[in-house]
Amino acid sequence: MGNASYQLQGGTAVITLDNPPVNGLGHALRSHIVSSMDQAQADAKVSSIVLIGSGRAFSGGADIREFNTPKSNAEPTFQTMIAVVEDSKKPVIAAIGGACMGGGLELALGCHFRVAVAGAQIALPEVKLGILPGAGGTQRLSRVVGVETAVNMIVSGSVVASEQLKGTALFDEFIEGAQSGDLLAGALAFADKVVAEKRPMKRVRDIKIDYPNAQAFFQFARNTVGAMAKNFPAPLKCVDAVAASVAKPFAEGLAFERKLFVELVQTTESMALRHAFFGERACAKIPDVPEGTPTRKISRVAVIGAGTMGGGISMNFVNAGIPVTLLEMKQDALDRGIAVIRKNYESSMKKGRLTQEALDGRMALLTGTLSYDDLKDADLVIEAVFEEIGVKEQVFRKLDEVAKQGAILASNTSTLDLNRIAGFTKRPQDVIGLHFFSPANVMKLLEVVRGAATGKDVLATVMQLAKKIKKTAVVSGVCDGFIGNRMLEQYMRQGLFLLDEGATPQQVDRALEKWGMAMGMFRMSDLAGNDIGWMIRKRRYVEHPDISYSKIGDRICEQGRFGQKTGSGWYLYQAGRRDAIPDPEVDTLIENYRKEMGITPRKISDQEIVERCIFALVNEGARLLEEGIALRASDIDMVYLTGYGFPLYRGGPMLYADTIGLYSVVRAMKGFAAAGDERFWEPAALMASLAGDGKTFN
Repeated sequence: MGNASYQLQGGTAVITLDNPPVNGLGHALRSHIVSSMDQAQADAKVSSIVLIGSGRAFSGGADIREFNTPKSNAEPTFQTMIAVVEDSKKPVIAAIGGACMGGGLELALGCHFRVAVAGAQIALPEVKLGILPGAGGTQRLSRVVGVETAVNMIVSGSVVASEQLKGTALFDEFIEGAQSGDLLAGALAFADKVVAEKRPMKRVRDIKIDYPNAQAFFQFARNTVGAMAKNFPAPLKCVDAVAASVAKPFAEGLAFERKLFVELVQTTESMALRHAFFGERACAKIPDVPEGTPTRKISRVAVIGAGTMGGGISMNFVNAGIPVTLLEMKQDALDRGIAVIRKNYESSMKKGRLTQEALDGRMALLTGTLSYDDLKDADLVIEAVFEEIGVKEQVFRKLDEVAKQGAILASNTSTLDLNRIAGFTKRPQDVIGLHFFSPANVMKLLEVVRGAATGKDVLATVMQLAKKIKKTAVVSGVCDGFIGNRMLEQYMRQGLFLLDEGATPQQVDRALEKWGMAMGMFRMSDLAGNDIGWMIRKRRYVEHPDISYSKIGDRICEQGRFGQKTGSGWYLYQAGRRDAIPDPEVDTLIENYRKEMGITPRKISDQEIVERCIFALVNEGARLLEEGIALRASDIDMVYLTGYGFPLYRGGPMLYADTIGLYSVVRAMKGFAAAGDERFWEPAALMASLAGDGKTFN
């Protein structure tokens, strides 16, 4: 681990990067590369040097295991390592196969020559972490692929296949054959040719850039990137760094790049992006379910319910090549559900995202049925029926009779008690919650609900399967609403109180959207259906008669204003359109409710709206951590980033609270408590403790 092997082949020293899985350039590997370079320089028998990785990767860049540790900046740093390679008195050839990204590409650009195989993946993806290449990438790439290509690659962070860059100065030769042995043999032959022909050693830094009208191009690039980057500073800084490669001598450009890199690393936006990057990886780790836990084979899936959710869930598996049997109780409902799936695929085809052949292939994997007997061969059965415990009971008792032994039985419930659902079967160890988010074929989030009896192999299987269907899976314990909806209930509750006190739905939505939420809460409620929240509130009134609630949302529902599906909710909607049109009738309804309750409306600031709504999320998130429902704060953030439209540049509710300081959050909550609902604004014990100690959630 973290090694580089050194081997002499003829007159060539072969330094092989060996730090699985992607040859991350951690401190140990950087040290081995530098010591191997020194060894090759000192050996009179060595006339050339080849740097090579594995078939999977030359190098994927920095070793993420060392991020935010002292090792990441320990000598030899990236800059030192690249300088040692670039200053070599003997020609250094980078042999590139697989991933060559980030610091890996910067290392290759420090070599005198580069050979590659077709299909190698070339990228400088640092912008996706809110930073820019910090070891010469912005200065060297423009010198070998051209200014415009470099700007496009660095600003987008996208991966480019090596053959698309054929003919540029990035590659000196392409090696036929994709196997690592072919690449090494080709690189050795190329090294012999360089030595025999006494080719001059080319340093990328010495290439002069001749780019007419550079000023006009970079201004155009800044205008375009600025409009797209919105709340992220890194893309514009990337343009500035590449501009420096044209306008400044190399050494000055390198210093300017480093200055921008250091500035960006310290921004809250970069912190948020890095938090999301690590959070996505962390949520796949379950402390008591180690890697290597045996999993069950899932080769056939069944879905019960061909409505919006059932159809979307089915598409996830069909898209991954897994056959799906879709069960409905009536033929017309089944036909309608399958027709919607076909229509979705046809829409993708019209947009050029799918071929007719792919459409036909996917539809061929989908089988409709009206009989539970056709589910007996399924390895995984997911119910997506009406959200009512009696309906769930009927389904799971029937599944217990017909499903084969070892089949995983999953519920798509968004709020109900999974342990109770598992109790409807004689095999609770096989029952798990798979809460997909609508539209299920689009939304990345999958809440995986672990019941008290859920088997570890079942949990490991669905986490593995989630990756296959390209979902971000977050494990939740059993409670009402799990992670996302339990927090959302408190967020919505504050929104309704704000209406009571003087705000309008438009003002609340506008304040939240301006702050960064993808959609304001009342627009979101109209989209999901106001009757869903109404049903939950009615349950709450019975379960918690001592807790205060605003009834303004109930009044809206009593008018039949359930949202987009009925043409009216908090807003009006025109047929075939989703524009939310303010409705004076809603204003009148709110005014009448205030009079009835004896409330004198007051002016409410946008800041108060945002703080009350977001801090309500944070406080409930802290309670979820206290209770062990959520494993870690970053899991909660991943739920909100991938399922609820929380702004990525703020990193999720828990990181946002960390960013502004938990002490400040608690102080604000105490202020809200003094003005109103003391019980609601009681800080969660965990948050109060962390704030008192000057600590953070993450």
